[in-house]
Amino acid sequence: MTVQVYGIPTCTTCKKALQWLKINSIEYEFINTKEYRPTQAMIQAWVDGLGFKPLRNTSGQSYRALGAEKDGWTEAQWVQAFAQDAMLLKRPLFVQAGEAVAVGFKAEVLQQVLNG
Repeated sequence: MTVQVYGIPTCTTCKKALQWLKINSIEYEFINTKEYRPTQAMIQAWVDGLGFKPLRNTSGQSYRALGAEKDGWTEAQWVQAFAQDAMLLKRPLFVQAGEAVAVGFKAEVLQQVLNG
């Protein structure tokens, strides 16, 4: 089964993840979130599976630009923010059969969720 990998081509973590997928012969489709922004419905499904906190790209400029009010945001506010600015999403995000299964790159986690 093909895994969808959401991210941006210049992200070093995404590059490492894609290399790992190749080495492990795992079929994938890379989706550039700058060119193909995820819909609010897709993001809501990902949040339902993983929660909104793990999906936040807390090291990015977009996140820092939000200001302190983001600390009190609800899930719905985060879903809307993710839909408006995909750079707020942590990368890479792995989706299998329509469900978010992992975010970020940790080989041991991917091994478990993709082959488990």
